[in-house]
Amino acid sequence: MIEVKIDPRILEACPETRIGLISATVVNRPTCDELWAEIENAAEEIKQRYELLEINQRPAIAATSHLYKSLGKDPSRYRVSSEALCRRIIRGLGIYRLTTLIDVVNLVSIKSGYAISGLDGDRIEGNTLTMSVGTADDVYNGIGRGLLNIEGMPVYRDAAGPIATPTSDEERTKFTEETVRAQININAFAPEMPLEDAVEWMATLLRKYADGANVETSIISF
Repeated sequence: MIEVKIDPRILEACPETRIGLISATVVNRPTCDELWAEIENAAEEIKQRYELLEINQRPAIAATSHLYKSLGKDPSRYRVSSEALCRRIIRGLGIYRLTTLIDVVNLVSIKSGYAISGLDGDRIEGNTLTMSVGTADDVYNGIGRGLLNIEGMPVYRDAAGPIATPTSDEERTKFTEETVRAQININAFAPEMPLEDAVEWMATLLRKYADGANVETSIISF
């Protein structure tokens, strides 16, 4: 299991921070109908439960937004990934059907409210991830977004640089159809769905839909 360290500035702003870690060997294929049906059911629940302006009040999203503000980032311009997903659903824009690993992460994120980092474990440099604060000097290519200004965002760094934020993961370590080792970090800056349940559900989904094997899980409290 990878080691995770965290910048004290993040804990000062969000002292309840916990991180759920899941790693597994996987097969990343196009999303099957059964998984997509689970996602559609989750999306319908969001539509029925929330108005658009209520989404940022979900505890997990609100805590992540508070962290952004504390670090000097505007969360209304750089939305938390779970908030962005739910907003698309409520606005009737839908979400894209992609690959199993991406859609498993999206499913848990929609239901839990947590921003989740889904990383290709073989593309992570070194055995340690450090969650620190983005700077103006960071060069960061968000998936599908191009260059992303991560100054003031919480960001995971490996030995080669920044690879994940609660807004978007980085191109270098993204899931592809060639991914055979997944590293998934569930970022809980405040509790919503019990983190233990989110971690176990993620592990179950990987086993069910991605032929997940050698599954390891842990929860880090600071």
